[in-house]
Amino acid sequence: MLAVLLTGLSGVGCAVVEKDRRAVALQAATNGYQSALRWGYDETVLGFLHPDQRKTGELPEVFAELRVTGYDVTQPPVIQADGSANQVVVIDYLFEDAQVVKQLTDRQVWRWDAATNTWWLHSGLPRFAAPGTHRVAR
Repeated sequence: MLAVLLTGLSGVGCAVVEKDRRAVALQAATNGYQSALRWGYDETVLGFLHPDQRKTGELPEVFAELRVTGYDVTQPPVIQADGSANQVVVIDYLFEDAQVVKQLTDRQVWRWDAATNTWWLHSGLPRFAAPGTHRVAR
């Protein structure tokens, strides 16, 4: 009886450890993505996208003169049963030539890849309004 109980508890313990490991990995991924976007590390930003979404291997042209000035997490990521996590952030940004701060809400969808033990950003890059446009949210 004790052996059955211990086996059951070790299975539960392993599930908890795996859940914690995924949560730590998600926090590292979202923090790394935030830092890369905030400081303009283009190649690093692309590295967080799911490989299927890195079509050209380059950021859209709108990123050339873009500077992120703020990145606030308004809804921290919550891991769902299907292996995805949703996070909502508000990003303040400007274009170097205009110096007008704009803002957008980015609804991120992250998915766990068990084969690579990696969280990938599936929702794509934020849709920054091109210079001279007035769109402020997505």
